[in-house]
Amino acid sequence: MNGCPAAGMKVTLQRVDGTTAQTLKTLTLNQDGRNDGGPLLDAASMAVGRYRLLFEVAPYFRARGVALPEPAFIDTVALDFGIADAAGHYHVPLLVSPWAYSTYRGS
Repeated sequence: MNGCPAAGMKVTLQRVDGTTAQTLKTLTLNQDGRNDGGPLLDAASMAVGRYRLLFEVAPYFRARGVALPEPAFIDTVALDFGIADAAGHYHVPLLVSPWAYSTYRGS
């Protein structure tokens, strides 16, 4: 919506096993829309499996002064993805507005 990185957006990374989700990390995106500590999973933590990113979209837009309905149309975006190659590189960007979002496997 703003054409800029989502500085200040809260994100949670979870590992999903069946119906159970274990929180691995919670962070706030920096001015570049990334984690200050680098990759969310380092080489030692990377494992084949299912994961979930939870992007706190509504609080982010409200903090930017965007008037949203209550409840917000999009509150939290839950993005489920799989890691098939633990040695691979995975970049999971989210393009989002208060009304729509898209994602892809980045480079």
